[in-house]
Amino acid sequence: MNRTLVVWCADWPVAAALGEQGLPRHLPAAVFAQNRVQACNQAARDFGIKRGMRRRDAQSRCPEVQVLAADDTRDTRAFEEVLTRLEELRPGVMPLRPGLVALRSPARFYGGETEAGAAIAECVVELGVWDVRIGIADELFTAEQAARSTGLQETYAVPADGGSAVFLRALPVHVLEDANAVSLLQRLGLATLGGLADLPGADVKARFGAQAEWVRRVIHGEGARPVAGRTPPPELTTEVAFEPPLDSAEAVCFSARQTAEGFVKGLAARQEVCTEVRIEVETESAGALQGTAGPASVRTWAHPRWFGAADLIDRLHWQLVGTLRAGDIRSAVTRVRLIPEVAVPEAVHADGLWGGTDQRVERGIARVQGLLGREAVVAPVLQGGRSPRDRQAYVPWGDRPTTLRDRVLPWPGSIPPPAPARVLDDPWPAEVCDQAGRQVVVLPRGGVSGDPARYRPAAGQPWQRVASWAGPWPVTEGWWEPGGGRRVARFQLVGVDGRAWLATFDTDHWLTEASYD
Repeated sequence: MNRTLVVWCADWPVAAALGEQGLPRHLPAAVFAQNRVQACNQAARDFGIKRGMRRRDAQSRCPEVQVLAADDTRDTRAFEEVLTRLEELRPGVMPLRPGLVALRSPARFYGGETEAGAAIAECVVELGVWDVRIGIADELFTAEQAARSTGLQETYAVPADGGSAVFLRALPVHVLEDANAVSLLQRLGLATLGGLADLPGADVKARFGAQAEWVRRVIHGEGARPVAGRTPPPELTTEVAFEPPLDSAEAVCFSARQTAEGFVKGLAARQEVCTEVRIEVETESAGALQGTAGPASVRTWAHPRWFGAADLIDRLHWQLVGTLRAGDIRSAVTRVRLIPEVAVPEAVHADGLWGGTDQRVERGIARVQGLLGREAVVAPVLQGGRSPRDRQAYVPWGDRPTTLRDRVLPWPGSIPPPAPARVLDDPWPAEVCDQAGRQVVVLPRGGVSGDPARYRPAAGQPWQRVASWAGPWPVTEGWWEPGGGRRVARFQLVGVDGRAWLATFDTDHWLTEASYD
């Protein structure tokens, strides 16, 4: 009979992030999303760090923990190498999520299930993935739980013909992904899946949800999920070899033009466009300066919309000119390779009704990036935060922001809309007085010593009478830091001249942070 084999690469988001940054895998590390631990490795768990823990609590348990940002795209891209290697051993893999993949067991080819698991684990370890575990069972859910139950680089083969039910009944209920169902089962005194399996089927779905009811059917030999092998992704990388090698940037770009057009057409045939491309240039003495084999020049380029053939040739030319100036290329070019790092459906970047950014502007900005580096040109974007300055962030032109604070979170103490039109880089020293001419101060409980009557936005500017005001919005920032942090209160002030300002009372003085149009 066809058995299912599941490969589980434990703590995959952490492994992918460490690999991307070139950090050793033995370091305690955790991936954070919205300031909470999304995944952590065994070294971090040894310090008591676990999923769902706040970042502050995790760092208090282990100050040396590597703080890594969550990135689903990075995890998927890194796992593609594992999928490709497994497809070479056994076509028809079924990715479940980054770090978890199922395939039909090749036990007959390797002479047994344990031998098949060992061979697959060995090939994954050769890719640098150390923590890999194999589970084999009659169906998918049982095989996954078997992989999660076994040790490092080991294989757990659940016996066939009834072994799955015995194995699953002994598992704790927390293997269910539904946290509410797990909590309810534990409150009812059901600690294992065996207790769940003994409940009536209709009552399980109504009380505990669809997933618990499906697991119950799996234990009773029903609801098995077949392994559906994926269609291998097409080879989108395009390259051109030069024989004889070319020694000028203009000649290389002219000869690569047709390859760039084929690259774009190949993506267009799949109704996709490339927004991030890696260009590799090989020479007759590639890697001679570094003493290692590999391309002489590698650079990843991003585009604010998508790459056309002319855009690709421009980036190639700028890359060649820049590397020639830096001395990274000292011999003739033998090969150019175009690798799509990010390909998205073309509908995502279709032109709007009223057009978009002028292409001449985009090409000019991209050329500046080619000369000065990607970080030389940035674009402002909004993120979550309490003050107007906290809500500002800058990302390199053409890049998609991935580490911004969530704007949907409540952010207590933030000012209500509308947002200020102008945010000052350096707040101005300001003055706010009441009717008696005394400085208005914010009291410890959040009240004010008097109503603001006059306001001077900055030194040297005339005083203005306050027509209306709103606030305060008090915020205590960094109260856990040594020294007690910083307590501020923000006000919206409107003068009789019609100008509106965002003023901040900071400890014992006033500042002008922003202005409204």
